[in-house]
Amino acid sequence: MTATRPCFTGDDQKAFEPAEKIGIVACTNPDGQPHVSLITSIMAPRPDQITLGEFCRGLSKQYIQQNPRIAFLIMTMDRRLWRGRARWTHLRREGPEYQRYNDIPMFRYNTYFGINTVHYLDLVETSVPEPLPMAGIVAGTLLTRLGKGAAATGRTDRILKPFAEGLFNRMGSLKFISYIGANGFPELVPVVQCQAADSRRLAFAPLAFGAELRRIEAGTKVAVFCLTMGMEDVLIRGTFRGFRRRRLVPLGIVDIEWVYNSMPPAHGQIYPEVPLEPVTEF
Repeated sequence: MTATRPCFTGDDQKAFEPAEKIGIVACTNPDGQPHVSLITSIMAPRPDQITLGEFCRGLSKQYIQQNPRIAFLIMTMDRRLWRGRARWTHLRREGPEYQRYNDIPMFRYNTYFGINTVHYLDLVETSVPEPLPMAGIVAGTLLTRLGKGAAATGRTDRILKPFAEGLFNRMGSLKFISYIGANGFPELVPVVQCQAADSRRLAFAPLAFGAELRRIEAGTKVAVFCLTMGMEDVLIRGTFRGFRRRRLVPLGIVDIEWVYNSMPPAHGQIYPEVPLEPVTEF
């Protein structure tokens, strides 16, 4: 990350108010592995606090109550990034923040659900806002596209479904990689240039955010979250194999081991496939 500070400024808090932004939260699952979710309801009601509004329940809200250390990333529509760390402290189902969330048109006029729970987290640190480095991302995307064919596994048995593989390879999709740092907090790094070499492997050239990406050690369990501006998303988890040259291009390689659909309303594991079970309780 760039320079950090212990509190948000008033301008930061105001920048987080619109519902139209990207909010990414990385946490730790019970097996000690990273989990990443899209939570656009992230806000900062106080300089030393963030809140998360819950309107549908996936795994992330459960995990942060079991292990309160998280990393977050906020990207506003003008492509400014804030990244930081926080600790979950408590939740409430009433109060001023609850009311504030449900007064936002996105939730107030939603036919099916509004915000039902507000999660509160104490800020540990935040970065100063930084622009998305488009020159490095574009160059990294082109180099990844050039070299990724040589990184393919060659196996025909699929892990990613064609739809999910297409998301990773779609121009304009956003990707973020996470792993658990030595201090127990998740690390969260943009890796927009990441693409699917095939349905079993991801690859990326370390141009944008290269110094942070090169800190990931080979053998580390990582999660990669892929998101489009149409709010289509998929989460994979796997093993980072380090950087290797493919067609003269240095590429980071992630072997995919687990795939999760985090899109509401039907969150669930896609790979390994979970057998269907009959409904016995109504």
